[in-house]
Amino acid sequence: MENSNEFLGTQRIGSLMKQYAIPCVISLLVGALYNIVDQIFIANATYLGSYGNAANTVVFPLTVVALAIAVMIGDGCCAFVSISLGKGEKTQAKKSVGNAVIMSVVSSLLLTAVYLLFSDQILTMFDGTVNEETFGYAKEYFFYISLGIPFYMFGQSMNPVIRADGSPRFAMISTLAGAIANIILDPIFIFGFRWGMMGAAVATVIGQILTAALAAGYLLNMKVIKPSKLDFTIAGQVCAKTILLGITSFLSQISLVAAMAAINNMIRKYGALDAVFGQTQYAQIPMAVVGIVMKFFQIVISIVVGMAAGCIPIVGFNMGAGKKQRVKELFSQLLVDETLVGVLAFLLVEIFPRALISIFGAANESQYYTEFAIKAFRIYLCMIILACVNKACFIFLQAMGKALASTVLSMIREVVFGVGFALLLPVRFGLDGVLFSMPVSDVLTFVVAVFFICRTYRQLKIA
Repeated sequence: MENSNEFLGTQRIGSLMKQYAIPCVISLLVGALYNIVDQIFIANATYLGSYGNAANTVVFPLTVVALAIAVMIGDGCCAFVSISLGKGEKTQAKKSVGNAVIMSVVSSLLLTAVYLLFSDQILTMFDGTVNEETFGYAKEYFFYISLGIPFYMFGQSMNPVIRADGSPRFAMISTLAGAIANIILDPIFIFGFRWGMMGAAVATVIGQILTAALAAGYLLNMKVIKPSKLDFTIAGQVCAKTILLGITSFLSQISLVAAMAAINNMIRKYGALDAVFGQTQYAQIPMAVVGIVMKFFQIVISIVVGMAAGCIPIVGFNMGAGKKQRVKELFSQLLVDETLVGVLAFLLVEIFPRALISIFGAANESQYYTEFAIKAFRIYLCMIILACVNKACFIFLQAMGKALASTVLSMIREVVFGVGFALLLPVRFGLDGVLFSMPVSDVLTFVVAVFFICRTYRQLKIA
């Protein structure tokens, strides 16, 4: 069967990584920048300040829920398509794309309905009630963000599908176009029109609509896969396989939601016992600061996940074609590159924390804000090198079609350690315990990841 993706099994690994990973990194970075750009402009608007920052932190994990579902569908479809094409099973690849579109549309509409119907309860669950000002801003921002969820999820879920079709550059451009629109509109709406949180949200939604429109246009003119109308009929087996292959991507994102829920609750509980943050006028500072630290971490992880996820079509095709040596070579190169990203991130958070927090409006805040922010950056992200290697391992196993191993490893890190230590350590160490929960989780996960890394090398060894 003719297959225009044959070059994935013959072209140099280094060249393929650049061709696929770089656009994927940019796409994910741009996707993460939607919320981050909003927070930067909100933080530098003196009439919003740390209250707006805290409100953005409250809503952030709720946007990640949408992203988690979207990447589960998109990355799962991408892996399914790539493995199918490697085996020469083009019919299965087309069915996967059609079913991914249906799952994306239906799940996004359901999530939007839940958000709009239960907004107060959901915001309360994530401690948006830390004070009256924060809750008001969070509710306003959340309403408009919820309206854009269908467009956001469609654009994000179709991005990996477009990469699997052999167009990583278009996937990057579609996401980049939406983010640029957001960056242009944010200052106009926030500073020019003084629309506050509504302005930030509306700018974001307009950018998401643009990305979704470009993705929809591409689907009508796909290069390799070209699904027919019949492929858009739900097939339970195809959906199940797609979700299974994408579950690691889901867990890597949804764990952030669970961790943020636990962290926000611990921050509120133990912040109230703190001599400074127990005061009403400073109560929102820990939540705002941890939100900022998480945003920086999200930038780094977007690079890490982008490098690994960009390799999914390459890994999937070569595994399907039985070319284990190329997969092994790719795994080695990926681990080295991910480690280098972690080293650079570590140097930034340990040497330049003050410069990082200044981006998020620290000049307008109290001394307590700056001191806690510097401390948070240095402690919370001190093991970011290991976090980068762990994430690479999760996604590479997923790309190889080892959904169970990938899911187990991801569950250990994100749920058992990530949420567990966020709840347990503050009992003994107060607010500092919240900060130490991240590095402790990453160290223990790395110990487990080493086992999976060694086993993967043994499995890829050619007799």
